[in-house]
Amino acid sequence: MAAASSTAQRQQWLQGAMQIARDAGELVLELYREQRFETFSKTDESPVTSADFAANRLIVEALQQLTPTIPVLSEEGGHLSFAERQQWPRYWLIDPIDGTQEFIAGSDDFAVVIALVEAHQPIIGVIYAPVQQRLWAAQRDVGSWRFDQHGQSALQVRQFQQPQQQAVVIAMSRRQDQRKVLAQLNPNRRYQQVARGSCSLKACMVAEGSADCFMRIGPTGEWDTAAAEVIVGEAGGRIVSDQFKPLTYNQEANLANPNFIVLGDQQVPWQQVFNGPGVAQ
Repeated sequence: MAAASSTAQRQQWLQGAMQIARDAGELVLELYREQRFETFSKTDESPVTSADFAANRLIVEALQQLTPTIPVLSEEGGHLSFAERQQWPRYWLIDPIDGTQEFIAGSDDFAVVIALVEAHQPIIGVIYAPVQQRLWAAQRDVGSWRFDQHGQSALQVRQFQQPQQQAVVIAMSRRQDQRKVLAQLNPNRRYQQVARGSCSLKACMVAEGSADCFMRIGPTGEWDTAAAEVIVGEAGGRIVSDQFKPLTYNQEANLANPNFIVLGDQQVPWQQVFNGPGVAQ
């Protein structure tokens, strides 16, 4: 078993990952604005573009220069067997464009996502929205921040004055059938809805307090949550399955996530908020 990385190492890796995310974001933004990309369908019929592949190449090559001994696992790359992956003490987990449907639709709501996982736990998370030039980053046990034209600010989930009864702001997908999420909510609670694009950007809304929660029903991969788990966790929230169990990383051959919920203020009785059919009581 390899030794755990030091705080100083993690800080260096985080700074490198932030720059790589920005560089990939600038490439993606250029292709997006000039509409210089092709669209394809994966075997599961989800879309992927030549911009995803271009960003993937840039990120993988840059991470290999930053940390030559740390492997990279990408949504858009070839996935080694579980037997090989099990040997990794740590690895980079990336999604070159989170929100490819948003990218294709021209909504501006997409992001570059980079995480570092160590001993099956995400320890570094970076999410960069190129159109807004806004970056969210976190290091486990150190903190979570947003960087934009106004500078750097620490992140904290919104604190409730009345956790038992105050209206909950829920981030909703523009593409997902909202009725599936609404069916999981306690009808006796008050809600406000706000629409956003990619999974990672909705998670960032929870981390910075502009939304209180987000539920994802449908297929996602571990690359969709790893970076967000650090960013949200360091801001005072957490990400759990719809059965309120922790998510896992590189512990199964299948890299798919269960349905999951991004939760803000932990004073809120979330298992009473999400108590619809199929949700653990």
